[in-house]
Amino acid sequence: MGVKFLKFIWVTIIKALESSSSKRKGRVDADKMAVLTAWHRVDCRTRDALRRSFLSDLVYGYEECIRAFIKESGDGEVLVLHVQDPFHRLLLHGICEFYNLVSVTATQSKGTASSKMTRIKKRKVGSVELPNITLVQFLRMAKEGIW
Repeated sequence: MGVKFLKFIWVTIIKALESSSSKRKGRVDADKMAVLTAWHRVDCRTRDALRRSFLSDLVYGYEECIRAFIKESGDGEVLVLHVQDPFHRLLLHGICEFYNLVSVTATQSKGTASSKMTRIKKRKVGSVELPNITLVQFLRMAKEGIW
């Protein structure tokens, strides 16, 4: 093999490595921007509650439910959750804001008893894109100082 050919191969390999590295960095930057945009949709008081919450399993469960709803539901479908605890509803509404969903809680009366019902649906404008970084992952990274 000639020296020119080996040099050509070496330059090609270096360029390929640089290209793949910049694509990966671009993807990471896009993921960071997407999750930060989603985080800024959440009301500031709700952000504080999510940051301080020790109920990470609850937040994780709500988030998994919401992500499944986004992936599997069609236009116009509604997810109904019966969450009675006011703080839990606050967290649920924050997760909905993070994923750019509409969530409304109403009181449902049956005789003398009443309960809260939260209806969640997609916004009419555009489709909901799931960030690659989940809210729980983002909160963990922020808490650990990685973010």
